[in-house]
Amino acid sequence: MLILKAVSRGKTHGYAIAEWIHAVSEETLQVEEGALYPALHRLELRGMLDSEWSVSETNRRVKSYRLTKDGRRRLAAEREYWQQLTAGTMRVLESS
Repeated sequence: MLILKAVSRGKTHGYAIAEWIHAVSEETLQVEEGALYPALHRLELRGMLDSEWSVSETNRRVKSYRLTKDGRRRLAAEREYWQQLTAGTMRVLESS
């Protein structure tokens, strides 16, 4: 879900995805390369992401990703599920 959210902001590459998640979470979350790139590959195989080779801001060749229509639908569904899950968890934690 976090990767899909990061890519929903526009075409981006793997390192920028990991950096964005780390920065927006105020350094709470860190996506390791060993988990990120296999996840990107799986999301691409499942039709959630499209990719193309491009040149980064630092003039390096990178694989850039963008969200597909299916990826947008999946992100919306995952976000709704996560909101329900966290709301239910908070009800349990706040109960007496």
